[in-house]
Formats: sequence, structure tokens, C-alpha cells
Amino acid sequence: MNWTIYLAGEIHSGWRTDIIETINQRNMPILCTGPVMDHEASDRCGVAILGDEESPFWVDRKGAGVNSIRTRRLIKQADVVVVKFGGSYKQWNSAFDAGYAAALGKSLITVHPEEFDHALKEVDEAANAVAREPEQVVNILEYVISGKLP
Repeated sequence: MNWTIYLAGEIHSGWRTDIIETINQRNMPILCTGPVMDHEASDRCGVAILGDEESPFWVDRKGAGVNSIRTRRLIKQADVVVVKFGGSYKQWNSAFDAGYAAALGKSLITVHPEEFDHALKEVDEAANAVAREPEQVVNILEYVISGKLP
């Protein structure tokens, strides 16, 4: 059985690459999906496709609307949603993705440092597991797929 994992969250570090490379090294039956990783393209897609806006609010609104088509579809298709919260930026979109996944009844793994535990307590309560490192995410996936400890 092949699994689909949606990798949501911060885009300013290589955590997705770490997970995907480890999955590939272990030959796990997993397809990883996620948001558009080109930050500029993600921010500007709405106005690039639908026309320019004078107000930054509407630039962001158009982009968010276009991006949500991909996000909603891929989260709905996912067997597991992994949401990474990083320290460089506040990831409001990550919290939204986690809430959306939880509302759909998706299995949810959050990834963040211990210092975020209090701020993310409600998000973590909805999660099936809270990991600190990308390798822990892969170990969880390996266990749930094979039933064997890594």
C-alpha cells in the first residue's frame, strides 16, 4: 500500500528534504506532497495570473485564494499531514493547515522545538504525535506502515 504524506509548514529550512531523503533511503512506499516552495511564486501567483492589485492586502488575498486550491486538494488526498513550525517566522498558515487537517479527521504529526509547546498546545492536542526532529517523523511513518520499530 502506498501512503501520501502532505508536508505543511515553514519553507525556510531543509526539513522537507531531510524527510524525503530518509524516506527514499529506507525505500518506504510514500509519496510526499506539499505547498509551492518558491516563496516569490507563492506570494505573487494571484496577481501574476489574475491581474495586479494596488493594495498589498488584495495581492495577498488573491495569492492565498489560488494557493488554497492546491492546499485543500492535497490535504484531502493525504493519509497523514505533517506540519512543521519553525522559529524564524510566525507560521499562521501552518496552524491553519493543521486545523484544516484535524477538521477533516486526518492523521496529524506536528514538528517543533520544545520552546513552542505552550504556544502550540491546542494544535498539539489535535495531533496524533508531536515530533522534535524530521527523523522522528520518518520513524513514526515507518512504524505505522510496517508495524516494526525502526
